Amino acid sequence: MMVIRPVCRADLPGLMQLAKKTGGGLTSLPQDEKTLAARIERSIETWQGERPQAQQGYVFVLEDTTDGAIAGISAIEVAVGLEEPWYNYRVGSLVHASRQLDIYNPLATLSLSNDHTGATELCSLFLDPDYRMHKNGQLLSKSRFLFMAGFPEVFSPRVVAEMRGVIDDAGNSPFWDSVGSHFFSMDFSRADFLSGTGHKAFIAELMPKHPLYIHYLSEDARAVIGEVHVKTAPARGLLEAEGFRYQNYVDIFDGGPTLECELAAIRAVKQSRVMTTATGIPDDHHPLCLVAGMDYLRFRAVLLPVDPQAGTVLIPPDCAARLQIAAGDPVRVVSLSPQGTCL
Repeated sequence: MMVIRPVCRADLPGLMQLAKKTGGGLTSLPQDEKTLAARIERSIETWQGERPQAQQGYVFVLEDTTDGAIAGISAIEVAVGLEEPWYNYRVGSLVHASRQLDIYNPLATLSLSNDHTGATELCSLFLDPDYRMHKNGQLLSKSRFLFMAGFPEVFSPRVVAEMRGVIDDAGNSPFWDSVGSHFFSMDFSRADFLSGTGHKAFIAELMPKHPLYIHYLSEDARAVIGEVHVKTAPARGLLEAEGFRYQNYVDIFDGGPTLECELAAIRAVKQSRVMTTATGIPDDHHPLCLVAGMDYLRFRAVLLPVDPQAGTVLIPPDCAARLQIAAGDPVRVVSLSPQGTCL
């Protein structure tokens, strides 16, 4: 059985193994044990109410309960940019015109932006390639929305997600080569590592403060602005199915898109409902749904078939134990697919 749960200290070795499989470019999951251990502690302290809003972040893991393996990670940063600036580029335009010469030239630009300060960020989504089956990716990504639906007061009304941009198998980024390398004088992997391990002061110190003309970038760099890594395309599709959209903001390192949506407008938040549980074996012919417990400190989520007419969720005894719920307890439920009818 695959279960989503809060991260714990014992998960550190499993997260290190996951980090080695990312292929780079996932700044929030660096191959650095000290950074990951600190992130686990911050997540635990967030759940325990020991962190101010500016430092709060929730980390979830996907556990294979057959052997305890950590198959994936996903996370939520409560409010970005409140302690240190949160940068991206806004893709816009500047117009160069002369009425006398009858010339009008709108030119696309990249402008350094902090427009998402205070927004809630979805981040750190990564699923072990060996587990990319049986809708595990959807469970890992979308279960966060049930947590946010259950506790909306914790989060910002605006939710964003930075998507990994185009990087080749050798870890090279065409966007970085044409933009960042000229200002940072280091390769992409080092800048990516420094950012992922919390050393971000250099960004403010070295980034250009004036708009950059996209026309001056290399053809390869222009082609990847707002595009995602091939392995990130499924994650982008999942978010877009939930209502997230690209609004012309991109990552300053690799040019990957930032998607955004209002919390209340996210499909899984808007359509989720509270149901009660009963012990039993669900019928596999019913629609597959995300089912999550409603205990803040012991949040758990799984995938189960749910009868949309029954009004209750049948949960096998072993699954109930994994969810840490009992018969008659409330759970939050939503269809896995936007086309599904769970409720």
